[in-house]
Amino acid sequence: MKRLSVFRAGIAVGLLALLGAIPAGASPYNPHADAQAEIRQALVEAHSEHKDVLVVFGADWCADCRVLDRALRAPAAAGLQKRFVVVQVDVGAFDRNVGFAQQYGIDLRRGIPAAALLSGNDRLVYATQAGELADARRMGVAAIVGFFTRAADRGATH
Repeated sequence: MKRLSVFRAGIAVGLLALLGAIPAGASPYNPHADAQAEIRQALVEAHSEHKDVLVVFGADWCADCRVLDRALRAPAAAGLQKRFVVVQVDVGAFDRNVGFAQQYGIDLRRGIPAAALLSGNDRLVYATQAGELADARRMGVAAIVGFFTRAADRGATH
């Protein structure tokens, strides 16, 4: 069963690449990255720069995850770029880094992308609980920026 899920995810990535939805070489969710080390490094950077850390759990086969990636890099999201150090954690076919998501109280079965917002001091400020970002394709950049701005303001870490 697990192999079938991985196989289906691979087919989805291949089809999206063929259709041009995934630009060649673009891979925001690196399956070989050491998520724990990346989060630790982001926390060090965030602490020194008085920022928060935005940990986004997703996968390249997930269209909403890729939309969220583009939205976070958009010029309209410049305020978020100044406020957060972003770490993108690959969940594969829900067989990678699931424990990190659970550590932040995120149930990936509710939908991806999912996110945890951490203070530079590694305090959980906010975590998605119910697939709030799983429909990123319909949200648009302004709504995504507003979503993370409100989440960070609730925590007001800096």
